This record gives sequence, structure tokens and C-alpha cells, in this order.
Amino acid sequence: MLINCAAYREGHKVADLAPEELGAYLDQPDTFVWVALRDSDAAELESYRRLFNLHSLAIEDASHGHQRPKVEEYGDDLFVVMHLIDWVGGELQLGEVMVFVGRNHVLSVRKGSKLHFLGVRERCEREPQLLRQGPSFVLYALMDAVVDRYFPIVDLLESELEEIEQSIFTSGAARDNIQRLYALKRRLMLLRRAVAPMLEMLSKLHGGRTPPICAKSEEYFRDVADHLARIHGAIESVRETIGTAIQANLSMVAIEDSDVTKRLAAWAGIFAAATAFAGIWGMNFEWMPELKWQWGYPAALGLITTVCVGLWYRFKRAGWL
Repeated sequence: MLINCAAYREGHKVADLAPEELGAYLDQPDTFVWVALRDSDAAELESYRRLFNLHSLAIEDASHGHQRPKVEEYGDDLFVVMHLIDWVGGELQLGEVMVFVGRNHVLSVRKGSKLHFLGVRERCEREPQLLRQGPSFVLYALMDAVVDRYFPIVDLLESELEEIEQSIFTSGAARDNIQRLYALKRRLMLLRRAVAPMLEMLSKLHGGRTPPICAKSEEYFRDVADHLARIHGAIESVRETIGTAIQANLSMVAIEDSDVTKRLAAWAGIFAAATAFAGIWGMNFEWMPELKWQWGYPAALGLITTVCVGLWYRFKRAGWL
């Protein structure tokens, strides 16, 4: 599905185009076209492959989707894959954006996400002095928009972790906390799988040997890499804190289990003492002390009660009850 299609010359928008008009602008000097697609099928991508002379392997990856974030060079062209992550109903929704960048074209293909890049196009058009750098600046702007959308996700995950931490020492909340911590860890790993490969990918676009098409925009890609490094650091910090929280929660479970065991052992000791006295006096020997005594039964009950109360007091002072 075509979202937008336009031609740009020396940083300024020339015209909005229909797909059949693109060919007329590809050979014009200092001009490139920027096409945005969403959920395109193989047939639609094949038409753009022929128009922009794209590599068939890159088109195959774009058609199938579910790619790891990466940047690949095909001659003078680049094929870039990034993950889009959106917060929907308390869960993370994963999508992709694949970008084909050449000397005279930018083709972005969005899959499985409702996030759009209309604001990116508007931003580029407001900065013609930067857009004059050509397709490389468009690639930077798209990357910057993707990375900026990671920051709110990290903030939401950090807020959820803080909320869980406040309830860790609440009695009876251990099972719920464990479930929430592992759900949070799963969401964090989804974000980490998007960020870590992209950080590696960006290292190929600035410093050292960079693709010729990115030579004019190295400092901008370096800026994106700095933002992504901050996000990656925050993710690792949350990850470590989740591990600590899980250990603390398991310790609280062990402490609660120990308290229950102590209470059961204390009551078992009290009843064991009463059972021992009753067992001794319940033996049917003919010659037993106080067997014929008028006050033997009340005295036995009193002794049993006194011992049980004494044990209860000792256990209470020891914190077992």
C-alpha cells in the first residue's frame, strides 16, 4: 500500500508523484525520490525492484519480514532493517521498517505496525539545508525517529519495575510479583533484541570505513548511536534490577515459608507435650501413682495446660508464634 511518494531536488520538495511518474525524476541531477509503503506484498515490491534496480535478496527479505535489525550493502545501495516497538494495552507490539537507500531513491516499507513516519517527512522538508545531503539524511531521520520511540518504552518499563519493587516486601504478594517480574523481563528482552543489533548496525555507518552514500551524514549517525547507547545502558540497568528483584522476591518467599514452618513446628511441639502426658497417664497399669486419687484427673489437666501455656509463651517470645 502506497503511503507517500515525492521527489526532492537540492533539499526542496519538487512534487508529489504517482508511482508511474517516478521514472522521470530518477535521472535528473541532484534529485531523489522518497517512497513510503506499508504492508506491501511481493508483487508491489517487485515493481519497485525493477524501477530502482534493487537487489533480489533484499527484496526477498523485505517480502518475508521477521528480519533481525541489520544494514547490508549491495553495491552502492543500502538495505536497512529496524524494529518498531509500540506499547499497546500494556504489551509491546513488534513491527518492522525496511529501508532501501540508493543514490537517487529512498524506499521505506513498514510492516506489522501502526506507527507512521509522516512527522519525519515533515521534519526533513522543514530543514532543506540538511535534506540537501540527499537520501543519507532521510535514512538518518528515519533511524532517529525509530530510536526516539524507544525512550518512552524504556520509561514505561522502568516505572513498572519501580511499582513492583514497592510491593516486594508486602506479605502475600510474592506469587503476583514473580509473575509480573517475568512478564516485565520478557518485554524488556523484546526491546533489547531490537536495540542491541541496531547499535552494532550503526557502527557501520560512522567512523572507519563507511558506505559512500553515508559519507556526508556520519556525524548524524553518530548522534543516533549515542542515543541508542543510552537506551541500551538503561535496558541493561533495568535488566540487572529485575534480576535483583527476583532474588529478593524469592528470599521473601523463603522467609514466609520459614515463618509458616516455625508456626507449625511450635504448635506441633505444644500438642506433642500434651499428647505425651495423656499417653503416659493413659497406660492401664494397675499400680500407677495417683491412680486412685480423687483430684488426679483435674491435676493432670492442670499440669498439661500449664506446660502447654508455658511452651506457647516461650515460642511467642522467640517469634515462632
